Amino acid sequence: MPEQGSVAVLIPCYNEAVTIGKVVDDFRRVLPEATVYVYDNNSSDGTGEIAREHGAVVRCERRQGKGNVVRQMMRDIDADYYLMVDGDDTYPAEAAPELLAPLVADEADMVVGDRLSNGTYGEENDRAFHGFGNDLVRVLIKWIYGFEFSDVMTGYRAYNAVFAKTMPVLSPGFEIETELSIHAVDKRWRIAEVPIDYRDRPEGSESKLDTFSDGCKVLLMILSLFKDYRPLALFSWVSLLFCVLGLVAGVPVIAEFLATGLVPKLPSALLAVALVFIGILSFTCGLILDTVVKGTRKQYELQVTEAYREHGRR
Repeated sequence: MPEQGSVAVLIPCYNEAVTIGKVVDDFRRVLPEATVYVYDNNSSDGTGEIAREHGAVVRCERRQGKGNVVRQMMRDIDADYYLMVDGDDTYPAEAAPELLAPLVADEADMVVGDRLSNGTYGEENDRAFHGFGNDLVRVLIKWIYGFEFSDVMTGYRAYNAVFAKTMPVLSPGFEIETELSIHAVDKRWRIAEVPIDYRDRPEGSESKLDTFSDGCKVLLMILSLFKDYRPLALFSWVSLLFCVLGLVAGVPVIAEFLATGLVPKLPSALLAVALVFIGILSFTCGLILDTVVKGTRKQYELQVTEAYREHGRR
């Protein structure tokens, strides 16, 4: 337990009656001075009542989706350190002090509970596409942002008050983990990773994650954040694609003109000009949006400075 600062344990829940009692008990035992918050997201199995009986502070969030729950948690709760964990009893409470330690030592702003490095996720998880999706997202983030997470989709994280109060949560659902990760990398927050043991859900507990539909949402979220955070890079690739297509369509026309002085393939010539024009226009859009993003970054840095005055170390 940190010797300085208050800790809030955040548990977003939807129909976790089988496990929520044990999860609350475990975190109250490991972090006795922390406040455990359970946000019930329209559960129909009595999750909220069970959590309250075990000593958690229970609140309701009517907007369905994990992202909506996390957004409201960050708005409602004031603490020096936040520990976010799923209510399915797949993450060990005993690892909580290790996740909080880099924050207390002021060595990190967000700490990620890494399930993959020690191999426990591969041993316990029997859903093959979940591991593949995690690896795909990790590769995309490394390719786009140059930072390699060991585990990007983990639901076990800790972060400090300044990170929490300046994090603009946009995603409504399970994309929230990806959004947190990309935001931390893009805004150059200090990131630490702590290997943790993972255990699969106990019998009777069912995952709410749909591998394919939620996986598509995650990929779309990555593309959307790429557009928002690095528009010049995105539109440069789009520009290059259209210019190459324009050259493919235009080179034969130019070669024939040089040989005969005629342009018999007028439609091809017009197509080539249009494609190159679209490419130049895309690059111009990228330059304009990049200027806007840089201005937004400056405003964000000022907001972070103000947040440090209000929520920083006391």
